[in-house]
Amino acid sequence: MQQTDATEKVIIGVDPGTQVMGYGVISVKGQHITLVQYGVIHLSKYTTHELKLKKIFERITQLIEEYLPDEMAIEDPFYGKNPQSMLKLGRAQGVAMAAALARDIPIVEYSPKKVKQSVTGSGSASKEQVAYMLEKILNMELSREFMDATDGIAIAICHQYHANSPASVSAGSSKKSKKGGWGAFVSENPQRVK
Repeated sequence: MQQTDATEKVIIGVDPGTQVMGYGVISVKGQHITLVQYGVIHLSKYTTHELKLKKIFERITQLIEEYLPDEMAIEDPFYGKNPQSMLKLGRAQGVAMAAALARDIPIVEYSPKKVKQSVTGSGSASKEQVAYMLEKILNMELSREFMDATDGIAIAICHQYHANSPASVSAGSSKKSKKGGWGAFVSENPQRVK
């Protein structure tokens, strides 16, 4: 048998969207990260915003019931120029969060810049750069068909990196938090810095 002292933690990462919502589920044992599942929820086929929100809630609830995550990490909506788009994106994020809250799953939000910085070292990395680094971290090839899903994986991995930082342990896991930072990431992951 393998080590029994390392407890498993399952994290679901969600990249909210109103056309496509990406998600990634990872399992963490010690410092080893395994990709469990990833994919997208296609929402553009639904005619009303209300129906899209219903589908988000149903699918996130289904993922929670299937994979029993211990924690959810979700991307903060970035602030764009169109207030109507921001409102719709915020609703999509809220519905995904409600699915986790209904199961008493702690939620932490991360900015897109923090997620990219945690995974690639650059807060302005492209989706392709994020996907490339995820392949290196997970030691596997990811489908380019699901670029929004790789964002979900990146959010979950970002949370894992920051959830173990000294700042986060003292702050508690259930409240909104902008934890860690590049220094915390480097000190927690010396093997990733070359």
